[in-house]
Amino acid sequence: MGSGRANTELTHSGKKLREKKRRIRNHCKRLLVLGVPEKVIRKLNAKEIRQMLVRPLVTKKRWEGKNKVA
Repeated sequence: MGSGRANTELTHSGKKLREKKRRIRNHCKRLLVLGVPEKVIRKLNAKEIRQMLVRPLVTKKRWEGKNKVA
């Protein structure tokens, strides 16, 4: 006899690549608003992008004066 519980592998859908790409795009937009140059963002992988967004104020302060064009 079974335990009466559902098999969660069958009841929950898996993570979707499309959603992951959407989240990464949104993270990149947030980094642009914080002042990180687009050239730098393109070179980062997803883990590095997330790490920069853990402390957004620190990221903003770090890139504050570096990408101003005179």
